[in-house]
Amino acid sequence: MAEALTPEQLAALDDALPDWAVEDGALVREVRAATFPQAIEFVVGIAAAAEEMDHHPDIDIRWRTLRLALCTHSAGSRITDLDVELARRIDAIVAG
Repeated sequence: MAEALTPEQLAALDDALPDWAVEDGALVREVRAATFPQAIEFVVGIAAAAEEMDHHPDIDIRWRTLRLALCTHSAGSRITDLDVELARRIDAIVAG
């Protein structure tokens, strides 16, 4: 079972994951795609990474904007190393 990050580890995420923020106990990022089909391509890539990890984000799709939220439900809906790893994978997918 994944363990929740400490407050110090959460603070260090500002440097490690600059496109992400901690909001309401989750790692959150907005991604704006150039087109709607590109946004869906991002979602497909994110879904593949999430399935591989067996760790699934909340994804809200609004035309070309994705809102992604990561937390680990089995750790009391807190942020864990699984969320950090998935965030890194998402960053790589979006960067192309």
